[in-house]
Amino acid sequence: MDATHTFITDLLPQKISSARAAITPYIRQTPCDHSFLLSRENECSVFLKMENMQVTGSFKARGAAHKLLRLNPEERSRGVVTASSGNHGAACAEMCRRQNIDCTVFVPETVSPAKERLLGMYNIHLVRTGDDCVKAETAARVYAEAQGRSFISPYNDPDIIAGQGTVAAELTEQVRDLDAVFVPVGGGGLISGIAAWCHARNPRIRIIGCQPAHSAVMAASVEAGRILEMESLPTLADGTAGGIEEAAVTFDICRALVHEFILVSEAEIGRAILDIVEQHVMLVEGAAALPLAAFRKTAAAYRGKRVALVLSGARLSPAALKELLA
Repeated sequence: MDATHTFITDLLPQKISSARAAITPYIRQTPCDHSFLLSRENECSVFLKMENMQVTGSFKARGAAHKLLRLNPEERSRGVVTASSGNHGAACAEMCRRQNIDCTVFVPETVSPAKERLLGMYNIHLVRTGDDCVKAETAARVYAEAQGRSFISPYNDPDIIAGQGTVAAELTEQVRDLDAVFVPVGGGGLISGIAAWCHARNPRIRIIGCQPAHSAVMAASVEAGRILEMESLPTLADGTAGGIEEAAVTFDICRALVHEFILVSEAEIGRAILDIVEQHVMLVEGAAALPLAAFRKTAAAYRGKRVALVLSGARLSPAALKELLA
């Protein structure tokens, strides 16, 4: 436990600082805007960290860029394999394109059409398998080992977590004296990096994990004290859907540093998507709307405080948007 504690509190924040310097040429510093409408509605100061404006449309570009840069020349020459519900795969594909690395992406059969179309635009090997992210990851790991290639985990890797943590390194400079950060959670890479950075800089900041009730594996696992195998139902927040790998490093970080998990319904996610589209003239995917939906359930506790919502991505399928608008 001492080694885990040292990694979370000391080594990971250092890795995030190094990652930020390394990936600067490959990603953009995203805006963090004050939302007048949400602030007035909830009697507090609400800020939107717009990772939906990141390269490839999600925060995943950060972790992918950092991990690929950490590979040695021999590993890069052999190519890489990854698994993804869409956004991580697109991020790896783009960063591999920029660095001239061969890339194979495994996706579950349930991948959203919008994300599959995006992946199809890249010169990669695309493999559809299984009905869950964990099954796709398992197949990808087996394939990577057989081919002698590096596997690029979507979340279960300190280098990936460090890359995602650069969101918080920017955020804490953009907004001073934050009281809370609401973060979407799937496998936990994004919230692990954000929580580690915020805990090192100001442990007073509350870190709130936001999950769809249809796929709340991390929240249930943290409550149970062990990683659970659970069935996930279809959800608008497909970017956070699915299970968690056995012995995932993110699990211990979430147990140690995430103050609370809030689960939201599909109706609450849909309303949050539409409100961001209508009020802020931005497209967000279901996972990116989780923080707003979760914040609204506990907004009374944050009156007079300063809150950031991490809008994690922009890949919403036209069909899903059309259904919501109807």
